[in-house]
Amino acid sequence: MHLQRFFGEFDLAGRALRVTDRELLSQWKNVLRLKAGDRVVLADGAGNESVAALRSFTKDGAEFDILERMRNFAEPTRRVVLYCAILKRENFEFVAQKATEAGVADIVPLVTGRTVKLGMKLERLEKIIKEAAEQSGRGIVPRLRAPVSFQDAVDMAAEDGKLNLFFHTDGAAGLPNDISEAEEVNVWIGPEGGWDEAEAAAARFAEFRFTSLGLLTLRAETAAVIATYLVAHGE
Repeated sequence: MHLQRFFGEFDLAGRALRVTDRELLSQWKNVLRLKAGDRVVLADGAGNESVAALRSFTKDGAEFDILERMRNFAEPTRRVVLYCAILKRENFEFVAQKATEAGVADIVPLVTGRTVKLGMKLERLEKIIKEAAEQSGRGIVPRLRAPVSFQDAVDMAAEDGKLNLFFHTDGAAGLPNDISEAEEVNVWIGPEGGWDEAEAAAARFAEFRFTSLGLLTLRAETAAVIATYLVAHGE
């Protein structure tokens, strides 16, 4: 039987658990209409999970009995940070949802030279990410970082010692052969109009590795999801 999963600041060490999160309570009461004895999976966002049975709802909380504890082993072994140019609202929401399902660890929105839309509803994006993490069986909820300018992001990434894969039409198709040695990788995806010349030059100066997803021209949101999956799960 498939059990629905929920992330929260849960202390799963004891035999019982009291939850007071209003959003979760509303979902359990009004949407799922859980009853005493119904089971769910509660995850703490650090890879710890428990099967829990609802004992009862109280005035301002829910009481659960912890039935089983386990570790989540579904996370990719390679940590991927997605540096993605800010796209149109629905397109960036697609990236947030599907990159989460693909195994991303962090998402960094970039303000690039060809960025058209700057307004971002970070709270909505965080909710999309959390729900995608629950649906896909993740052990963590990927972190959404604050938007940052392209050059500031390059400066930060150039110092962190990770492999930086800069997806560009001039890049060689496929992932580099030595990616199997990398435990953490930064993936860079440009805006709808592509990287401008100054951004490409800055990436070369920072010694980023130029690569591509082949000869086909993909939409930015498509490229972001495919690249994230390939890097997170590639050998």
